[in-house]
Amino acid sequence: MGGLLRFHRDFARIFGRNDASTHDFVSGATAAPASQRFPEMKILMTAAAFAATMTLSAGAALALSCGDTDVRFESWKQEFAQEAKAKGVGPRALAALAAASYAHPTIAADRGMKSFRLSFDEFMKKRGANQIIAQGRKLKDKHAALFAQIDKRYGVPAGPLLAIWGMETGFGAISGKQKLLSAVATLTYDCRRPDFFKDHLYAALKLIDQGKLVGDQRASMHGEVGQTQFMPKAILQYGVGDLETPTGALTSTANFLKGHGWRAGAGYGEGEPNFAAIQGWNAATVYQKAIAHIGKAIDGEDD
Repeated sequence: MGGLLRFHRDFARIFGRNDASTHDFVSGATAAPASQRFPEMKILMTAAAFAATMTLSAGAALALSCGDTDVRFESWKQEFAQEAKAKGVGPRALAALAAASYAHPTIAADRGMKSFRLSFDEFMKKRGANQIIAQGRKLKDKHAALFAQIDKRYGVPAGPLLAIWGMETGFGAISGKQKLLSAVATLTYDCRRPDFFKDHLYAALKLIDQGKLVGDQRASMHGEVGQTQFMPKAILQYGVGDLETPTGALTSTANFLKGHGWRAGAGYGEGEPNFAAIQGWNAATVYQKAIAHIGKAIDGEDD
């Protein structure tokens, strides 16, 4: 799905605190803090605390260092499992993680994403935009009641939902054959975007613990699930019903767009208020423009 370039990073913080006053239990008086009585001590203590914190941070970074090949994947996986267990991940998800393998096809696909570099016209042709528009118009009529319910609840019209549905999976005709956990774990271990995929790995583990995903869940190359291709973190936040069905997928997609600021009745073309919500779906400009263009054509609006 388009959540691929939305980055969320956690950094270690160095916490400092003021010296507490030192109480003299013999005289009953309160002495000045040591850092005030001995300024050199404060400098040394601060330096020591900083060095200790940086050593711990460096150790943690080293323990979970990324890799460009599969050489360290198994040891990295064990280290990550220890971190995940400490954060409350349960035995079901940890067992699924232990069974995950390095996903060579996922890495090859991630390295080979070239379509986003095409011009708009080239991209539209490659994606089969005309066919998506034609099929989308038919499906809009077929699922008229569903789209009316979605529009009433979320304020999102049929056009952009059908554009996303068609572009992501050919209206459900294409399904992923990769193992979700292997794909997301591999991308978390990989050096290109580990922080981004780490969020999705933790989300996938949580979904497995909750029983909403199975340990060997099938997905697309980057771990996308369902007919509109939701990444694990987005499933946690916006998933509604069964993503492998049109109703669940389209409702969840509308929920996602609303969660990213979609305003009922506002335009969604480039430069219009709801285009920002489409940008939340996918970070590639050419993809965003394609959603808006195809959606407007399906809805019968001028682009």
